[in-house]
Amino acid sequence: MSSEAKSATPPAAKVVDRNKAVLNELPFADRGDFADADRGFIATIPEATVLTASGHQAWSQKQYAFIDDGPAPDSVNPSLWRIAQLNRRHGLFEVREGVYQVRGLDIANMTLVEGKTGVIVIDTLTCVEAARAGLALYRAHRGDRPVTAVIYTHTHVDHFGGVKGVVDEADVKAGKISVVAPNLFMEHAVSENVIAGPAMLRRSTYQFGPLLPAGPRGQVDAGLGKTTARGTVSLIAPTDLIMHTGDHRLIDGLEFIFQMAPNSEAPAEMHMYIPALKTLNMAENATHLFHNLLPFRGAEVRDPLAWSGYINEAIEMFGEAEAMVGQHHWPVWGREKIRDYLAKQRDLYKYVHDQTLRLMNHGLTASEIAEEIKLPAALAQVWQNRDYYGAVKHNVKAIYQRYLGWYDANPANLDGLPPVEAARKYVAYMGGADAVMARAREDFEKGEYRWVAEVMNRVVFADPTNGEARELCAAAYDQLGYLAEASTWRNAYLFGAHELRNGPAKIHRAAFPPDVASALSAGSFFDTLGIRLNGPKADGKRIVVNWSFTDTNEKYVLNLENSALTYVAGRNAEKADAALTLERATLTKVMQQKTTFPEAIGAGLVKIGGDPSKLLELFGLFDTFELGFAIVEP
Repeated sequence: MSSEAKSATPPAAKVVDRNKAVLNELPFADRGDFADADRGFIATIPEATVLTASGHQAWSQKQYAFIDDGPAPDSVNPSLWRIAQLNRRHGLFEVREGVYQVRGLDIANMTLVEGKTGVIVIDTLTCVEAARAGLALYRAHRGDRPVTAVIYTHTHVDHFGGVKGVVDEADVKAGKISVVAPNLFMEHAVSENVIAGPAMLRRSTYQFGPLLPAGPRGQVDAGLGKTTARGTVSLIAPTDLIMHTGDHRLIDGLEFIFQMAPNSEAPAEMHMYIPALKTLNMAENATHLFHNLLPFRGAEVRDPLAWSGYINEAIEMFGEAEAMVGQHHWPVWGREKIRDYLAKQRDLYKYVHDQTLRLMNHGLTASEIAEEIKLPAALAQVWQNRDYYGAVKHNVKAIYQRYLGWYDANPANLDGLPPVEAARKYVAYMGGADAVMARAREDFEKGEYRWVAEVMNRVVFADPTNGEARELCAAAYDQLGYLAEASTWRNAYLFGAHELRNGPAKIHRAAFPPDVASALSAGSFFDTLGIRLNGPKADGKRIVVNWSFTDTNEKYVLNLENSALTYVAGRNAEKADAALTLERATLTKVMQQKTTFPEAIGAGLVKIGGDPSKLLELFGLFDTFELGFAIVEP
């Protein structure tokens, strides 16, 4: 067993009993998904291990060898164990003649469609290394077919980051290979994680559990796949944008019909149908689970009403499909089975949306609605609707947030005390930490882990040096993690317990991938500077700086005033305190952390005009974000 066994507590008897009860509540006798996940298997690479050029592991399933086809251990919800087993399948699979998928070499799938002269790659995984390995596996069994086009289904990095592992950018720029994507792809691909990037990265460690040791008492899955890949992220801008539902393209001799699905699982997303192959690709909008409406890492709340509508439209538009693939998980075959599958996914999102709004309009709050809503058997008893990634409880709260925001209208919650101050008062009112822990231990034995976690969190925030409180809180998190059906909930609970015992994780600062940095506009860079500006330190300061990019002929005025940083594009100010003249490529290197502005100035890559001290004063006002900030303690 992995090192997590040294710190994680064993499952309590009540947890063992509850997990065993799950076996009688869901249709485990239905093994259809296992047959479908294995169908068409051709070959794989050992343990799906992919290395970087330096020999580091970009991806592997070796650490998941403990997940086999046997029964779930007592410390894993049997339903979650089931999807963890299914996500262990990896390799090259034939969907139907001319359509193949590489699965399990990353959290996402690469779909390969054979055209007249070569192969069309739909989504290129997270990193160059995984994509290159996937294409090599395909070619080893289907011949050395050239890539004639790439299609991005949407704007999340696990679907475009490996593009330079399958095509050469020079060939794209020369017009030899087309890159097709939904409208507004680049805007969303480079911006979605920039503004709140550090916070999202830190929170994602709780969502996916990449730093949590894999094992029966640790990380077992991420719902959509095993975990996140760690390799070289790339990006090539699309050469052909799909603008409207019903748009057609002839790609390497095959007709593709596209359906737009913006603001569903991603801000820019699309489905596609290949009539000659009777194959429908639903991108990430119809997976074998209930997806997130608001991921734990953070994002804008997704629109379940639109999401359901797009699935319904796909049923109407592409009813002739005989195979349906997604960019995660395994395919569905047969017209009737596809329709039933899509209808249940459609109705899942619609039901949860509508019932949340119904109860919201009866006056229930987000937490109350989350306790109230249960799926009807017709939706709950099908595996593709289970809470493996999203969950009814947290998706309900996301819907409430989308329509009404964070405030529940109770004035007591309008301006509550911050966590530490509130915790200290709660603990004092409850008779002190010892009294709280005594009661909490009693409730722990009763199996009231949710409540124990809540009250012990108060004690930890009141006094983070209280080792007994930290351990009791961690033990409650352990039990909640073992009970969780959602991979995201399990990862969050168990990583929270891990950090209570070991302190915040050490996270290496992630630079912008070169291609993403190059694609980011100068205006977006100035927006990130504004976020880093320490407002109180800037109080009373007034600084104006002209920026001129010689290679792109762009000009900007950056203005610090009233402790806010703003900019104007298209001109320089007549009277500025200082001026910077540089190439856009130099700014990209700064964003990638390959150099700093002082180093670039020293190297002659940046020319300074005006008063240099004003630049030093301005740059001294920016914060640096630490990525290992505390979450389960103050």
